Amino acid sequence: MIEERLFEKVNILINQGRYAEAEKVLSELLSVNPNNDYLLYLLSEVCLQQDNYDKAEELINNAIANNPNEAGYLYTKSRIYLLKENRSDASEYIQRAIILNPLESSYFAFWAQIELLNKDFENALNKANHALSLDSTDLLALNIRSTAQLKLGHKEESFNTIAEALHEDPNNAYTHANHGWGLLEKGEPKKALEHFTEALKNDPNNQYAQAGMIEGLKARFIVYRWFLKYSFWMSNMTSKYQWFVIIGFYFGTKFLQKIAQKNEVLAPFLYPIVILLFIAAFFTWIANPIGNLFLQLNSYGKYLLDKEEKIGAVATGTCLLVSILSIISFLTIGNEGFLALTVFSFTMMIPTSNLFTSPKYVFIPYNIGMLIVGTLATIITFNTGTIINNIAVIYLLGLFAFQFIANYFISRSS
Repeated sequence: MIEERLFEKVNILINQGRYAEAEKVLSELLSVNPNNDYLLYLLSEVCLQQDNYDKAEELINNAIANNPNEAGYLYTKSRIYLLKENRSDASEYIQRAIILNPLESSYFAFWAQIELLNKDFENALNKANHALSLDSTDLLALNIRSTAQLKLGHKEESFNTIAEALHEDPNNAYTHANHGWGLLEKGEPKKALEHFTEALKNDPNNQYAQAGMIEGLKARFIVYRWFLKYSFWMSNMTSKYQWFVIIGFYFGTKFLQKIAQKNEVLAPFLYPIVILLFIAAFFTWIANPIGNLFLQLNSYGKYLLDKEEKIGAVATGTCLLVSILSIISFLTIGNEGFLALTVFSFTMMIPTSNLFTSPKYVFIPYNIGMLIVGTLATIITFNTGTIINNIAVIYLLGLFAFQFIANYFISRSS
């Protein structure tokens, strides 16, 4: 009787989102029934909601050991793996859950979500459609189908699907946020902001909507909209094709430079193209923190940024300001040191823009190293008047290497 009341209390606490309190009650129940697989599963879910993935995994493993044929437990393990960014094992466990229960729409919807993250949009669409054949009102399946359709270029079908999802639940925060991101990709930031606002009304802590709101506000600037289009285009590719674009861009620019050097007739046409390509490439690095800097200077926008985004924006803005003041000083005074400082501060915007990119243990030390080397190279120029010195060469090599290192980690996480 006492256990029954405690169990009812757990359900109430979970429904109210009071997970820490639910964890205490479940721990009390488990102290009496340590091998109860359902209690282990519930406690795993509670830990999952508190972002304690390791403990959630340990608990669900114990539940599966006691009852290996419960599909719901395998589904939970799949979700944990996905949150731990292990898509391969997440896919394996959701398929095992489907073998045990092939009529559960949410399992196919979740499998579709994994395929979407793997950028296998055709497969994601097929899995979402299968989920909807089992339950036409499955919101996750509707959202995944809409996104997959958009990625495959079926824009009209995509927005019809998201409209269907909103009809099923007009106040669903995830659906509004998802619709907002779709509108951003379509190039309609004003409409996107309306849906992000609606999402945050219904769920003020929705990170998906918060991130969309930030991008939507920055997309009010036309130059940032161009960057956003490029970002969506790149992110829709698998890592392999992203590298084809990056390497192709680098060698393509070098090829144009060589042709321009050898052909005086074509040089006046090719050099401007090379310069424009360089500016475009440079802008892709600094667009996000510069956009954040604009938000930081906005009386309302600054509240949307977290601490790291604010620091990154200020650091990038400082580099830009120093480079502007330095070139003015060089043109006024003529000291070569100011020219070196201009180049150093301007190019430091590239690593600074990724200061807090994951993994931080790579990017933060790299930024510190670049700052030290660049500062030493600039001091040497002030003292000797020589811009190209050994330390400056090391700095430039570090800057060149940084772009490939950053692209490697960004392409993995995108």
